[in-house]
Amino acid sequence: MNKAAFIFPGQGSQKAGMGKDFYEETKTGKEIFDKASEAVGLDLTSLCFEENEKINITEYTQVCLLTASIAMMEVFRENGIKPDITAGLSLGEYSALVTAGAMDFADAAKIVRKRGIYMQEEVPSGMGAMSAVLGLDSDVIENVIQNIADVQIANYNCPGQTVISGKTESVEEAASKCKEAGAKRCVMLNVSGPFHSDMLKGAGEKLSKAFGEVTLNDLQIPYVSNTTAEIITDREQIKPLLVKQVSHSVRWEQSIRKMIAEGTDTFIEIGPGQTLAGFNRKIDKEIKTYHIGSLPDIEKVRAELM
Repeated sequence: MNKAAFIFPGQGSQKAGMGKDFYEETKTGKEIFDKASEAVGLDLTSLCFEENEKINITEYTQVCLLTASIAMMEVFRENGIKPDITAGLSLGEYSALVTAGAMDFADAAKIVRKRGIYMQEEVPSGMGAMSAVLGLDSDVIENVIQNIADVQIANYNCPGQTVISGKTESVEEAASKCKEAGAKRCVMLNVSGPFHSDMLKGAGEKLSKAFGEVTLNDLQIPYVSNTTAEIITDREQIKPLLVKQVSHSVRWEQSIRKMIAEGTDTFIEIGPGQTLAGFNRKIDKEIKTYHIGSLPDIEKVRAELM
């Protein structure tokens, strides 16, 4: 292992039971869940561990996923594996910033709770949508949608998987034209809003005001911004980038390629599910990606890396 990255998934990877073993069997995991519950005034153990509808509602999903991911990360880091760089997809960028030392965890929980509420409330239900376009190059998709109003690329996930977002009728039109252009499939996503589109600019403005109450620290390790796919080392850049991120494209494939170009050869996905590991296999088959989603995973990964 020459250079390792911790990477964190975004909304959609959540599941009931995430982080439960970390809470019940480690002191650090319990402290993280208790700290977040106190910070945001929610019982995050019930929300994360028990079957419930709220876990899939944006205003709850985001703080739940952040908390579970950070509990896993902190316990894993205690076991001797340290990252050289970090990144997270959409919401996961906040987990990356906590990992990088730029943001106190309690502050991150508070701002992510607000972020979820702002994103949930910004667009009335049914007015916005997202669709995954499968099997079509992103540059072709860009050409297809350039003359369709109110739709844009939300996520450059990996080769062959791009997500578009915007007004419902515009997304439906764009999906239809993408299929005509050769897409294998277009799958409408079960989401509550048109995330990472211009329709979320108002949520970004509210988030900007909320950031006035948050103090950022100097980064202990660099992270890669979703919005620019560039390596960030200056804390002054962080808040403006996070505000833009709400309504701008997530350049995940570009972010992974940037880290590879800088010498990163080992990626460790921390959080429920293995979505990012799947993306990595399509981005570059030569890199190694490991996954931490349960306590037994830690020993498996340590045995591989140490």
